[in-house]
Amino acid sequence: MGRYLAGILLLCFLTSETSGARILGIFPHVARSHFVMSDLLMKGLAARGHEVVVISHFPHKTPVPNYTDISLVGSMPSFVSAIPLDELATGYTYTIIKILAELGVTGCEKTLSHPEVLKLINSDVKFDLIVTELFNTDCFLGFAHKFKVPYISVCTTPILPWGFDRFANPYNPSYIPNLFSRYSDNMNFLERVVNTIYLKVIQYAYHYWIDIPSQEIARKYFGESLPPLQELARNTSLLLVNRHFATNQPVPNVPAVVEVGGLHVSIPKKLPQDIDKYLNESKHGAIFFSLGSTVRADTFSADKMNAFLQAFSELPQRILWKWEGESLPGHPKNIKIAKWLPQADVLAHPNVRLFITHGGLMGTMEAVYSGVPLVAIPLFGDQFFNVRNYEQEGIAVSLDYHTITKQSVLKALRTVLDNPSYRENAQSVSRAFLDRPMSPLNTAIFWTEYVLRHKGAPHLRSAALDLTWYQYLLIDVILVLLLFAVVFAAIVYLICRSIMNLFRVKSRDKKKEQ
Repeated sequence: MGRYLAGILLLCFLTSETSGARILGIFPHVARSHFVMSDLLMKGLAARGHEVVVISHFPHKTPVPNYTDISLVGSMPSFVSAIPLDELATGYTYTIIKILAELGVTGCEKTLSHPEVLKLINSDVKFDLIVTELFNTDCFLGFAHKFKVPYISVCTTPILPWGFDRFANPYNPSYIPNLFSRYSDNMNFLERVVNTIYLKVIQYAYHYWIDIPSQEIARKYFGESLPPLQELARNTSLLLVNRHFATNQPVPNVPAVVEVGGLHVSIPKKLPQDIDKYLNESKHGAIFFSLGSTVRADTFSADKMNAFLQAFSELPQRILWKWEGESLPGHPKNIKIAKWLPQADVLAHPNVRLFITHGGLMGTMEAVYSGVPLVAIPLFGDQFFNVRNYEQEGIAVSLDYHTITKQSVLKALRTVLDNPSYRENAQSVSRAFLDRPMSPLNTAIFWTEYVLRHKGAPHLRSAALDLTWYQYLLIDVILVLLLFAVVFAAIVYLICRSIMNLFRVKSRDKKKEQ
């Protein structure tokens, strides 16, 4: 009965009349994995009758109803895929923040100076809502200031360290690990110290390396009257964040922060005939190897490449490998390579027993969706954080990129393949991940339209945003209470001292009388 009622309510939501709004989506990051989630949201809004205009590096090849592309193709180089893995996979927070800063500040200038974007900035067109990505620059919030409309953000990762304050979302480093750390939510004393320091250092780095340069660029195109970007960011109506408590440990969220983890995952489709045949004929199951849309597998060093090839040659399973090179010389017969593969659809195939991944959130959520365990090789960014979560859930084994050998690869693969608990845990997490009253996409559409219906939904805004840091942390209250305690203790001391002195005087007087 409950499911029947829920189905009716969902049908009512999907078929209810909504007045079409004009929505501008600005997603200028060059990584396709970041765009997938935002694109599905914008297409979902277009399907609901809203007129959407999207600025991105990934325009659609065929027209989408109610969806207009403003293409940035060719305006930015592909930074990450051009960097050799050995240089990228340092694991150092400094490296990834530096890359993010370069991408964010450069992307800000390149996007705002783009001819089509300049036309939009100087036009008199009207919009009802702005949608941006909360990632490596806030310079595009200038559009919300120009059009005087509400704006929401999409975060393709769990909330970044500089994203909490703008919503006054609780972020206690005693149990909420930094996105760039390798900690779980159960930290010892030293880890809590490091986690707290990391948080403040990264927040300051974002301010000085990204926010201040972005502010200068934004004022260059939107005018000197543009308020500080930090101030604009604190007026964001809603954040749609790509996380879920089944895969990321539970954390408190204010009403303006809505979890829509897995929004990009759709119902699996039929595989290409050759891939489907290859997997169907895998008598011992198959292993899927993909490093996502950003990292090229053919940039592996020769020794690491040989380690994988030698390890795979000793396995009975077939290997399906997303390999961007023209060929893979000397690979064993149980390996099939392809430059592109429908990742989510491959992971949904019943013969796929294991997924070798770099730990990116999009791909690992697709594996969770289908209940496939992981061997993960975290390389940069949030990947160490993601993999640590999956290890804690018992659905993944981590493989250190810098110590890859044939033996370490075989050990990791056989640990997952030979221990049924990994697949059982993966299927258990999958059930929890999928058990929701509404799909992630419909959840995101509902709350986006909620902001539209309620003119920015200011009632979602936490009052904590109006407090200074010392008020938020109750430092002023604690100091006043301490002052009262000190004054009270002083008064008690003085009273006691006076009483003692009185007794001493009386005692001396009695002795004199005697």
